[in-house]
Parts: sequence; structure tokens; C-alpha cells
Amino acid sequence: MPAPHHDSFLDLCRAALGPQHVLTDAADKAPFLTDWRKRYTGDAIAVLRPGNTEEVAAAVHACHAHQIAVVPQGGNTGLCGGATPATMDSVVISLQRLNRVRQVDPLNNTVTVDAGVVLQHLQDVAHEHGRLFPLSLAAEGSCTIGGNLSTNAGGTAVLRYGNTRELCLGLEVVTPSGEIWHGLRGLRKDNTGYDLRDLFIGAEGTLGIITAAVMKLFPLPRASVTALAAVASPRAALALLAIAQSHAGAMLTGFELMSAMSMQLVTTHFPQLRYPFAEVHPQLVLIELSDSEGEDHARAIFEKLMQVAFNAGVVADAAVAESVQQSRDFWNLREHIPLAQVEEGKNIKHDIAVPVSRVADFIETTDALLQVSFPGARMVTFGHLGDGNVHYNVSPPAGEDHDAFLGNQDAVNRIVHDSVHSHGGSISAEHGLGQLKREENRLYKSEVELAMMRAIKQALDPQGLMNPAKVI
Repeated sequence: MPAPHHDSFLDLCRAALGPQHVLTDAADKAPFLTDWRKRYTGDAIAVLRPGNTEEVAAAVHACHAHQIAVVPQGGNTGLCGGATPATMDSVVISLQRLNRVRQVDPLNNTVTVDAGVVLQHLQDVAHEHGRLFPLSLAAEGSCTIGGNLSTNAGGTAVLRYGNTRELCLGLEVVTPSGEIWHGLRGLRKDNTGYDLRDLFIGAEGTLGIITAAVMKLFPLPRASVTALAAVASPRAALALLAIAQSHAGAMLTGFELMSAMSMQLVTTHFPQLRYPFAEVHPQLVLIELSDSEGEDHARAIFEKLMQVAFNAGVVADAAVAESVQQSRDFWNLREHIPLAQVEEGKNIKHDIAVPVSRVADFIETTDALLQVSFPGARMVTFGHLGDGNVHYNVSPPAGEDHDAFLGNQDAVNRIVHDSVHSHGGSISAEHGLGQLKREENRLYKSEVELAMMRAIKQALDPQGLMNPAKVI
């Protein structure tokens, strides 16, 4: 039960949102208090479920007046504990009821949506209007646009369309004091001062609550080609990427790297998913081309680039999807890697980015360093090679207790993150910092950079009430 001194605060919230949307019972709050990976569980005075921007503002204003911390939450699919309370004197503000598509403007190629709109729903709405919303990731059936923006989510199409930041033109935000910034401008050029939009994207709710956004749309491709190519190493995969970019240009919309260990886990735990090759290859690359001219043109481009790759000895084998279902089958192999890891057992995850040109060096160097310290450790390496984002996950040696191996997490993280830093990279590519990497980040950011971040936080949230103990 909430403490008595919270009664007046809760009365304000009930008056603003309706009693049914102020959850204080432990069973009602429970689904909102644990992160997706079950790594973090917090507590909260209440879970607030506003239904529109004005109700969000009223809730935040009440929190500000009563010095109660605010934890914004979208679909609760984050991987770093960014949407889980870290302090007792806080409330979770769930944005799931903010789920309206406010406007579709096909001529401007934009859509204005509430922050609680589920990503897959936005994709479907865009398709109904003959447009593409290209952001795509494994959690798209449950993650929300507000969460995607707050973590600057990446996904499988960053190579062609960019991160969520590049897909956003304008925002509506509730500030830490409960005011509303009306920045929903569908403009591609607006040079009238500081870019406030970019402050809130990727800030993980520590500077304010995104309540709505104007997102870019694109013409629907007339055709696409999906294929799997077998290569000998990440270095060969980079050579294939160069060939693909040279021949396909902007048509290249997906280029995913998957190690043999990744595929072994998938085929072991999901045997119904068909591996298309007769033998195991060290690395697979999932390639997708999207074309506005039609399937014949797309296939001609693909055949040309693959011919060059085969002649150069870069590719050992390839399988081209001959139907929509086969294309889905290929993507299922990629998307089931995280699920297969769950089935296999606990591992030590890293979402890192290095310059594309240094991905192979990073993987080779880090693999070798880990084998010295942890002989037999299994590296499950996969990710978005086209933009340098690698999911570099470390599983225990076969037969070793998974929980016991997790005791090595700090030592493994130090090897991996030091290697990332030495290769000019980032320890968080698309999952954010949240609670998981907040302290780790201090080891790799310069004091100048951290000071600027603290200054922004102090200026916008001087009381430190917005998502405390996250990011900074």
C-alpha cells in the first residue's frame, strides 16, 4: 500500500486520469515493474495510465509538485532496464493508452502518431496508404514508437533508412515540470535554433516524456529480393558488402551477419526452421534488395553482384528466396537467434558498434582475447553488418553451468568493451544504456562529454525526477 503521505498525490492523479487508471494494487502493478529480460524488478507508488497528452502533463505536474520520480514506459520491451523503476519513491507512467494514429499525409510522406502506437501497427497503417515505414525489429509486435524514439532504436533497415532518429521530423514532449512542447512539425528543413527534437531522441526518458511524433514514410518498393550467402569470415562478409553497395547502391536495404554458432543454436532449438545449405558455413550473410522498378530489375542487379562475388572468391554458396514465404523463412533464421539463446540458457550480451571497416578486426581480436581468459567460451555473433552494429554475446563452454558463468560478467564486459573502445566504437549501439550500462559508460566517455550531458540534464530536469538512475 502507498504511504499515507502519498494520498494527496494519488488523489490528484485519480482526478486527472480516472481511478481505474491509477494502479496501486501489487498484482496490478507487477507487469510494469519487471523488465523484459527479467533482470531488473523495481517498485513504484503507482502505475499511471494516461489516455492523452494532457493527462500525461497533469500526471507529471503532480509528480513535480510532490517531488516524486517519473519512469516513462512504452511496450516494456527494453533490454537494459531503462523503463524499470530504480527508486521506491517513483511512479511508472505507461503510455500504452496513447495509441492513436493522428494523421497520415501521403503527399508529405509523413504520419503523426501517439507515442503508444505499436510499431507493427504503424507499419500496417503505412502499407494501407501505399507507403513504407521502414523501422523493423524483433519486438515490433509489442514495442511502441515512443520507446523506439527514446532508445533511438535501429533494426534491420538502418543501412538504407537510418536509425529511428533519422525517421523522425517532429515531437510532442511533456517536460519535467508538466508543460507541453508542441513540436509536431513535418518539416525536412527547419533551421530556427537548437534542435530540441534530437535532445529527447535517445535520452531514454531522462529529459522528458515523448507523447507523439511525426515520422517519415517512403514509397512502397515494387519488389524485393532476399538471399542467404555463405562466406568464410567476417572479413569476407565485408568484401561482399562492398560489392553489394557498389552494384546495388540504395537498393541494398538489409545486410545481416550470422555466425555458425548463431545458426547452430537456431537449428538446434527450432528444427522446424530450414537451414538452406548442405554444409555448415563459418558465416552467413542475409541480403535484401528493395527496388522501385520491379522484380526483374532487382534480380538482375542481384545476379550481377553475386557473379562478381563468386568470381572474386568471396562467396562459397548462395540461396535466393523464390517466394514471399521463402523470404520469410530466411528472415526467421535471423530473427530466431535471440530466441534460441533464451532456449540455450543465460549468456553475457553486448550490443556494440564499431566503424564498418573495423568489424572483422574487432571480432577476430575479441574472440582471441576471450579464448585466452575463458577457454571454450562460445561467441554468438550476429547483427547489422551494414551499419557496424554487432550483437556480440558470450555463452559458456558446452556443458558448463550458465549461472556460474554469469559470475564472469564483469571480466567479460571489460574485455569486450575495452576492445570496442580500442576499435573506435560504442558500448551501446541500439539498446540504450538504461541501468545496465550507466556506470560502464563512464569508463569510456570523456569528462568533457559527461559534463555536457550533466549540464543538459540539470538545465531541463533540475530536480532530477525524470527516470532517475538511468543513462547518467
